[in-house]
Amino acid sequence: MSQKNWNAGIIRPVAVAPAGPYQDGAASGVWTLDQVSYWQKQGLWPVAGKTVRGIFAGGETTVATNIISYITISSTGNATDFGDLLLAQQYVKGCASSTRGIFAAGQQDFNSIDYITIASTSNAIDFGDLSVSRYSMAAFNSSTRGVFAGGYPGGSDMVNTIDYITISSTGNATDFGDTQQLLGFNVGCSSSTRGIYAGGIAAITFALSNSISYVTIASTGNGSDFGDLLTVLSSLSSASNSTRGLFGGGSDDVNTIQYITIATTGNATDFGDLTGGLTNLAACSSPTRVTFGGGSPRTNVIQYVTIASTGNATDFGDLTAATLQLGACSNGNGGL
Repeated sequence: MSQKNWNAGIIRPVAVAPAGPYQDGAASGVWTLDQVSYWQKQGLWPVAGKTVRGIFAGGETTVATNIISYITISSTGNATDFGDLLLAQQYVKGCASSTRGIFAAGQQDFNSIDYITIASTSNAIDFGDLSVSRYSMAAFNSSTRGVFAGGYPGGSDMVNTIDYITISSTGNATDFGDTQQLLGFNVGCSSSTRGIYAGGIAAITFALSNSISYVTIASTGNGSDFGDLLTVLSSLSSASNSTRGLFGGGSDDVNTIQYITIATTGNATDFGDLTGGLTNLAACSSPTRVTFGGGSPRTNVIQYVTIASTGNATDFGDLTAATLQLGACSNGNGGL
């Protein structure tokens, strides 16, 4: 049976974006299965009543903090208080499912994992422990798994550990595999199938790295080479939708934003610039936006870009405090 164009135009041979904002739009009328599949793959199929929240947690104001705050990524405005981590934590890293946010380790407790329920506001709850104590590792997720790659255990070396959790449960992390080199102060992002970790400091020389690597999240195994960042960087930020991963800022307070196409392999491409040069910042995403928050020089600025385009970041609002070395996650990231 051939497709028809009804007077209301609700069935069309070419896919048309669902109307309304992602967080509370509904696909009205009749949609073909091809259209539904097309927009779901782009991460743009609306879910009625769903608000995509970005969560920022921990970091250093003038001392380590346990503050958790949140934003609605589709809007602009200042962050609102959410609750507290179990401990004040610097260099904490975040990942999430569509319902839970996970924050792992930090300079004050090298192996702790906390969780929150993103749709509510409340203090964090103990989840379990990492398989190897360390902090400032890459974190990324699928809809079911949170994965942590690399990290710094203190002392004179990094680790090559990759471990994972099942986000809907609680318990200790399980071994996943190894990174290609000893690596810390790196960052991660993901699609629903592929996890990316990039940049950082590579032991034993403590040289900055430009490497990008990937794993298949549903399996276990060692990381594989993906390509290179534009320059060697540590302490950068990263977030993604289902197709693109973005990397912002990094060591020496660079203002560069760069991106990759997660389903392929290859080197990063220039995207645009942050509003200023920053390191030790955090990023979280919806299917359409990446928001960058905080960083050093110590700032409370939140800024955003539109993922499908390229260009410079725009002011979003402010965090509840000027913070660096913080973590972030969202319930609408590219791993979901």
